[in-house]
Amino acid sequence: MTKERKILHLDLDAFFCAVEEQLNPALKGKAIAVGGRPEHRGVVSSASYPARKFGVHSAMPMSQALRLCPDLIIVPTNHEIYSQKSKEVMHILWDTTPYVEQLSIDEAFMDVTILPQDIEVIAKQLRTHINQELGLPCSLGGATNKLMAKTANTIGKDRQPKDNPPNTITIVPPGKEASFMSPLPIRELWGVGPRTAEKLVQLGLHTVGDIAKWSDKDLSARFGKLGEEIWQHANGIDHRPVDTSREAKSISKEITFTHDIQDSDELRRVLRRLSDGVGRQTRKSELFGTTVKLKLRWSDFSTLTRQLTLENPTDRDDEIYQAAEKLFRTHWIHGRAVRLIGVGLSGFVEPFRQIGLWEDVAESERQEHLQSALDDVKDRFGDKMIRRASDLKSRYSDED
Repeated sequence: MTKERKILHLDLDAFFCAVEEQLNPALKGKAIAVGGRPEHRGVVSSASYPARKFGVHSAMPMSQALRLCPDLIIVPTNHEIYSQKSKEVMHILWDTTPYVEQLSIDEAFMDVTILPQDIEVIAKQLRTHINQELGLPCSLGGATNKLMAKTANTIGKDRQPKDNPPNTITIVPPGKEASFMSPLPIRELWGVGPRTAEKLVQLGLHTVGDIAKWSDKDLSARFGKLGEEIWQHANGIDHRPVDTSREAKSISKEITFTHDIQDSDELRRVLRRLSDGVGRQTRKSELFGTTVKLKLRWSDFSTLTRQLTLENPTDRDDEIYQAAEKLFRTHWIHGRAVRLIGVGLSGFVEPFRQIGLWEDVAESERQEHLQSALDDVKDRFGDKMIRRASDLKSRYSDED
């Protein structure tokens, strides 16, 4: 008989804000937002719970956040400290079980099936450990699978008062998955976007329970594989394992301009610098990527993303830039103002380099040695010690 799985989902409550309150206790209980300044077109990276009462939330333009909450305290981001705190939390998780899947800097799944204790006891021990040792609030959801654990955590947090971090635990017992999901609105179901939700409503389906009662074959006929997944999720079924690889899914760099940019030369200079940053991070992670992505956000906040698959995996700045510039050349409309530009690399494979049929081997090796030497200098003296000549013309050469 297969042993019932015990899966936990952990989410650090308003993580960046919680860290900032540790650094400056005077911020505790105040409406604060971590992010960029409004005059620099900054956005909210994290909002404290007192700020959320005013409608402030992450990814919101900071100027809008200030309109909603005039007394909002803006705190600049400190990613180095957040990263260190995150590592401390993840070490606690890895000390508990070897089966940890880190989703982001403040979120992770855990498979604790091998532990003898009840899942709620394990969750309470983890929360106490993180609360007391690191001084950070956290919420956990527990169930027999990843879908239910994450949904339980989301619903559990939503049910708490909004004045303070929820720091809550919500457990769905085995066999109760479908009944827990049943009363939820269909938009709470993983995999259901606005268009799919609209089509489901047209069928008379308004809650997750309505979907669970519907014919799985009919949903598959109407929506294909997505229909089958929607039906399974509505019934609380999810067979995905906790992925313990913990490898990066993508590496990206982007910049939001203080003023919209229409100049193609300036945009290409920034694109070059972002590509260099992605390449360096890829090499530090000892990865090779196969897909380059370009992101453009226009002045009306609409966003375009396009990607290009390379013939050979790469970790080189120039190859990343060439692909990104090709995408830019293809999809940027001359003269159209750009608010944000970004470059990403994904599709990671085991480190190797394949020499092309017509590639100059000596030149390839020279480029690799040069790239390695530049990385060494930057590691020793900082990223700004060596710059491209084109960066000297850019107004954004010092921004991230």
